[in-house]
Amino acid sequence: MPRTFALLLFALAFPALAATPAPPRIVGYVVDGEALPPISAEKLDVVNFAFAHVDAQHRVVLDSPTATARLHELVALRERNPRLKIVLSVGGWGAGGFSEAAATRATRRVFIDSALALLRGNDLDGLDIDWEYPTLPGPGIAHSARDRDDFSALLEQLRRRFDGAGRHYLLSIAAADGDAAQGLDIPRIGKTLDAINLMAYDFHGSLTPTTGHHAALYRSASAPPGERNGAQAVAEFLRAGAPAGKLVLGVAFYGRDFDEVEPADNGLYQPYHSGGGFVSWKQIHRDLLQHDGYVRYWDASAQAPYLWNAQRRRFISYDDPQSLQAKAAFVRAKHLGGVMYWQHGDDDGEQLLDALDAALHRDAADMH
Repeated sequence: MPRTFALLLFALAFPALAATPAPPRIVGYVVDGEALPPISAEKLDVVNFAFAHVDAQHRVVLDSPTATARLHELVALRERNPRLKIVLSVGGWGAGGFSEAAATRATRRVFIDSALALLRGNDLDGLDIDWEYPTLPGPGIAHSARDRDDFSALLEQLRRRFDGAGRHYLLSIAAADGDAAQGLDIPRIGKTLDAINLMAYDFHGSLTPTTGHHAALYRSASAPPGERNGAQAVAEFLRAGAPAGKLVLGVAFYGRDFDEVEPADNGLYQPYHSGGGFVSWKQIHRDLLQHDGYVRYWDASAQAPYLWNAQRRRFISYDDPQSLQAKAAFVRAKHLGGVMYWQHGDDDGEQLLDALDAALHRDAADMH
């Protein structure tokens, strides 16, 4: 039997097995501001513009004076990459209004009408909802035990309106694992969403008692019980029913910085007395790596780098090209939807984006 005919018979008999999986996507958050950083449109599949917000009347609004101009600049990137999708992200840490907007069919309609008007008015390709987090209290943010069902209903109502709008608007959410996921009905929303952007970072920071890998892919050999990591977060969502192809692994283009750290084990998993804040990859790469006593270490079990300065007792956890290559390989092995990063302005000459592009786009193209 000729090989071509045999492949045709296989495809007809087993269409699900014969179908080529969608290539992994690269989704980058770009933050509003006076100017956009340089963006190589051809390296990205989706840009999520951060952020719109929900006002007291339950409307999605662009409440920054620069937002509309920045969106128009992002839309213009399609001239260089016609496949690029520009998505409006609403919310973010500390942003409220979601619980109230999702509470009834009428308030959901106001939210959806205003969101759809912004998408149409700015020629955008979809909506990303960053509600941190349904059912949980936040800084000045309303929450309710009903949020879990209400959020599912909001997403379903959004999908119906989007599907009736004459084009396929993308619909995604940002989510986190552990307690932050308790307000998500994952099997239900997984049917509605195009993507779940899993924030697999900030595992350590100013709210944790010790230093540690803030974006480790795997569990470190020296990690204490209960330590979180990216692979564990992915496994949690997959067990809960998230479709693998819709799960997008989040990576960090920034580090977490700890000061006055106890010196054992080069500062890893040690108590600290100040810090826990943020430092961009740009600053790490330009000012800290191999400078002023900073030494880079690689944790092979966690597949994560860290910096330690013994004289200053300063510890920095971060992602770099090596850890991103490991995460890209993990995404491909697990047949996940791709990689999301926060945020583009923290990169240095697109070094981190280049690592993702090489591992997910160019390597994937070579495989086909």
